[in-house]
Amino acid sequence: MDLLVRHYFSEPSRQVTFDAEEVVLRQEAHNDRLYYVLEGELEGYFESEQDGKLTKLFNASNGAFIGVHSFFSGTWVASSTVIAKTKVTLAWIDKHTEPVEPQQYGPLSAQFMPVMVNELSRRQRRAKQEALAKEKALQRLHTAEQMTTLGQLAAGIAHELNNAIGVVSSKTERMQQDLLQLLEELHPEVSGYFDVGLMLGQTVSSSEVRRIAKRHQSDYRLERDTAKQLARALGNNPVPESWLHDPQKALKYWGMGRDLHDLKIAARHTVGIVKSVKQLGRTDGEPDELLDINDTINKALALLQSDLRRVSVRVQPAVLPLIKGASTEYVQIWSNILKNACDALSQTDAPNIDIQTKFVNQRILVTIANNGPEIDESTRRKIFQPNFTTKKGGLSFGLGLGLSIVKRIVSEIGGTIAVKSDETRTIFRVKLPVGEAYGEA
Repeated sequence: MDLLVRHYFSEPSRQVTFDAEEVVLRQEAHNDRLYYVLEGELEGYFESEQDGKLTKLFNASNGAFIGVHSFFSGTWVASSTVIAKTKVTLAWIDKHTEPVEPQQYGPLSAQFMPVMVNELSRRQRRAKQEALAKEKALQRLHTAEQMTTLGQLAAGIAHELNNAIGVVSSKTERMQQDLLQLLEELHPEVSGYFDVGLMLGQTVSSSEVRRIAKRHQSDYRLERDTAKQLARALGNNPVPESWLHDPQKALKYWGMGRDLHDLKIAARHTVGIVKSVKQLGRTDGEPDELLDINDTINKALALLQSDLRRVSVRVQPAVLPLIKGASTEYVQIWSNILKNACDALSQTDAPNIDIQTKFVNQRILVTIANNGPEIDESTRRKIFQPNFTTKKGGLSFGLGLGLSIVKRIVSEIGGTIAVKSDETRTIFRVKLPVGEAYGEA
């Protein structure tokens, strides 16, 4: 290349200067010169025949060649418009230029073969980049159309859900008041059991229940089923004497309180879900509280108690920093992943779900693993797309919105979600940024 420059572009009589904004080449105009940029910067454009609009194609600066296509194709017609971005100095040869030492270096076209190859490579890279950009733009457009349709569908669903959950919420409050009054009047001795269930609900996981129940069996000499029920009701707390006197009666009224507690939580959570569904095609959610992610996972487990009855659930929580967000949205993330896991485990012997939280590299990592069947690669690629579902009929019918909503929520808060699956385990990994909330309490 140095030899080419020295032989062909060092002659001062074949140099020309253009000021900034001057047109060096005009698309479709005659050009029989090959320019070499000695100094300055230029920009190349494609000029639309319909409206004259310029679309930028390339930049060129010191050491670049201009006019390669028109010069070596022999058409002598410029394929693009080239404009000086700054003041430029160009050296040139034209179609009348004789080759230097052709016996040793060959004809002009052979001597400039590296220039032509480089130009072809550059154009190929540009075409590839344009094709990728076009594909990404089409994907964004397709996604936007999908989300608009889903947003319209979601608005109608949300309206109906709002009406239904409003009735559930108001009736639950009314039922709570009536039951409290009735118990105080007729059975004041059991109101304490009811209050424990109503205020706390069930706070321990399935694996903790089994561990605590074994201790209760040993400490209080209880039957296995009674010990498990007391573990659900009281967790790690000692069992009061009043509960041991007539455990079935205590557990009956605790269960009534717990069911009302869960109804109230579910009603509040559903209101949040309706809000999230309304936002399915939008991104206007605002974080509004400081949260412990472990708490949101426990809330999701509480909401899915009926689905998890036959599943062994093990939770390994780490000490996590608080993060900013909407509790309902985080509960929705875990609820959707866990519900899908429960559905996948329906035909699995000894089903289990392992949940683990960690704080690594200023991010919270949540992994939810299950021992259900493998999710094949084709399904994994589409699992977060709106409208994609593997649930085709009966009680497993699905709209394919759950994991797409999860993906939207996680993306909006700057996190990532990935799924890995083989014949032994399926693992969802969610990484969440801590941000400015780290250290706040």
